[in-house]
Amino acid sequence: MEITAANVWMMVSAALVLLMTPALGLFYGGMTRAKASLNMIMMSFVSAGIVGVVWVLWGYSMSTGEGVLGLFGNPFASFGLSGLMGTPDLIKAGFAGTFAILTVALISGAIADRAKFTAWVLFVPIWITAVYCPLAFMIWGGGLMSQGGAVTAVFGQVIDFAGGAVVEISSGVAALVLALIVGKRHGFGRDPGHRPHNVPFIMLGAGLLWFGWFGFNAGAATTAEQAGLIWVNTLVTPCAAMLSWLLAEKVRHGHPTSLGAASGAVAGLVAITPSCANISPVAAIGLGLVSGVASALFVELKFKYGFDDSLDVVGVHLGSGLVGTLALGFIALPVNGEGGGLFYGGGVQQLIAQTVAVLITLALSGLMTAIIGIAIHKTIGFRVSHEAEVAGVDRSEHAESAYEFGSMGHSQFHPLRQHIGASPVLRPAGTPGNAAADDAVSPETAEELQPAPASV
Repeated sequence: MEITAANVWMMVSAALVLLMTPALGLFYGGMTRAKASLNMIMMSFVSAGIVGVVWVLWGYSMSTGEGVLGLFGNPFASFGLSGLMGTPDLIKAGFAGTFAILTVALISGAIADRAKFTAWVLFVPIWITAVYCPLAFMIWGGGLMSQGGAVTAVFGQVIDFAGGAVVEISSGVAALVLALIVGKRHGFGRDPGHRPHNVPFIMLGAGLLWFGWFGFNAGAATTAEQAGLIWVNTLVTPCAAMLSWLLAEKVRHGHPTSLGAASGAVAGLVAITPSCANISPVAAIGLGLVSGVASALFVELKFKYGFDDSLDVVGVHLGSGLVGTLALGFIALPVNGEGGGLFYGGGVQQLIAQTVAVLITLALSGLMTAIIGIAIHKTIGFRVSHEAEVAGVDRSEHAESAYEFGSMGHSQFHPLRQHIGASPVLRPAGTPGNAAADDAVSPETAEELQPAPASV
């Protein structure tokens, strides 16, 4: 069988989506402290390693094909993808696998600076198996919310073209649950050292995410007309969301920021994900304007309610995921003159279907993440020690540092001795290796490093 243009486009799109995971690592790595940036990048990279293997062995089988009670596919139906050998379906399997990789990697941003790497490595394959694969099967693979499924028969057909529920809402609610289980960072809301350490990394990561998102949304397009609509919507929604986020920042805080521009663009990309093939470009602009402001407000809820969503996964991915998925109940285009959202005279049926999909996703991802997270936390522990967190998880978890400045000092020469190295930079006691610039601690963190008074 000759390779077709559609085959080539799906393989290129799969490569674009795969690029989004290291791009996410840069995005998250720049948002955290310098001494935790490698850990964030590693959490994205190891997600690719783990999910890639799981997907080939049983993940793809669980997300499609022969179903079990409409909830998940038979994990042994295409175990190892052996049944797909010699068919172009292998391309679809690979493309779908890149979605699974990115989805679980998104969650990691909520527990930045304080999670054990081994706990994350254990969490990833269990969550993909228990949460992502069943959701992908229920909505895309022939399950309860697919065409002909039991939920669809009662409430109507859910629209989720590229993963508003499967990817964004599921990862967003999982991020919230894990953040609550792991607990707040030391100094949360008080320590200025928790500000992003590398804004250019953030901007570069956001740009690469935007680039990859064209494959994410348009990879499954079946016609040139559909692909064109998806491409334009994927362009314009983050543009509008960026502008509305910056406006919200200006009004509320007095300054539009680079972080706000990057976060607004990502919020728009999240919002257009479920509806990219089903709304007009004008509606896409409106969706972007709403999602940008909404996510900017959602992000601030962590300070109001006291949960430490370190890198705003809940505010951006859950917030804009909800906006984009539910908005289809209002702005979905009719198909062949039938259906559509409320604004097109389609009635409330589409809104009901979207709401049911949201509720099922929230319940499944929230409950299963709680079970998995608590089980790990109560056994091997999900959080590093206080000392390791203050010193930096890059060193405690990986024995590495993203930035080594100690070797950049000027040496001194003495005629009777060897070179004498430059004076070391002050750093917390017990920190191994050369000192880095991020070892200078804030007053709040320095106070935490003081030994506790002896009990009487």
